[in-house]
Amino acid sequence: MLTRRLGNGPLVVSELSFGTWLTVAGGIERAQAIRCIHTAIEHGITLYDTANQYGAGEAERVLGEALRTHPRENYLIATKLYFPVGDEPDRGLSATQVEKQLNNSLRRLGVEYIDLYQCHRFDKDTPIEETLQALDKAVRAGKVRAIGFSEWTAEQIDSAAEICVKHGLTPFSSSQPQYSMLWRKPESQVFVACARHGIGNLAFSPLAHGVLTGKYTPGQPPPVGTRAANEAMNVFMETAGRHFRSDYLLEAVAHLKPIAAELGLTMSQMALAWVLRRTEVASAIIGATRPEQIEENVRAVGVTLPEEALAQMDAAVGSVAVYA
Repeated sequence: MLTRRLGNGPLVVSELSFGTWLTVAGGIERAQAIRCIHTAIEHGITLYDTANQYGAGEAERVLGEALRTHPRENYLIATKLYFPVGDEPDRGLSATQVEKQLNNSLRRLGVEYIDLYQCHRFDKDTPIEETLQALDKAVRAGKVRAIGFSEWTAEQIDSAAEICVKHGLTPFSSSQPQYSMLWRKPESQVFVACARHGIGNLAFSPLAHGVLTGKYTPGQPPPVGTRAANEAMNVFMETAGRHFRSDYLLEAVAHLKPIAAELGLTMSQMALAWVLRRTEVASAIIGATRPEQIEENVRAVGVTLPEEALAQMDAAVGSVAVYA
């Protein structure tokens, strides 16, 4: 497994990371989720991404249990705060929430520190200075090694970076945007802002919610066992919009299949290699409900896509991709 440094921060991460939202919130049974995590470890994945919100804290508990049998120095844990946890009414990035949610996450994970603590979204109701000071305090206390955020705008990134420099606070190491061949919004502004401030990117949903695996067919119901056929997953897919399951998009994605075949790659491997071709991306976060999915995806690491193939991919899906 190849690695890359995560921005200018202290962490070096595997080019593929393992995300627990699909594994736990997707409804697969606990033992199967643990098998997936162990398979990821066996294949050299070192970064494990979760959040306090996933499964109302269950994702952190399962991840902690799965990783506990391995030396702590062999893996990195990334978790997040912002959204309510289960039935809890509180949310956000206030200093009180940072302290409370961080301690709760440490307890559920069963660890003494978190490698990467991330703001799951931007909190418009809390002064950003308050959030940054609270995160800096957590780093100085040894509870957190590096800090990051997810789905922030370029303006929010610039503002936070300026405040950190001005007040000597711990700077952000990472951004976690949605990024795939079908969702290219980060390219125009977020990647540029992150490069400006030495922030690396952890791309989530690099397979566009499973669409880039090629398993969905225009005009047909989603196959049994896929996330689109899963009621819990379907709720998210609806809130994310119907774009990824529209027939016109699936028809475009079908044109990628012969390109992958010519390269000797699966659709998933080609899509992951497409994301990893960007130097701004430190790691692509994959989810899995079966160990064999991980075994397939790790073979995307180290793949260089020819310029001709990249042009063919762009011709196939560029017109249906989201850019802004």
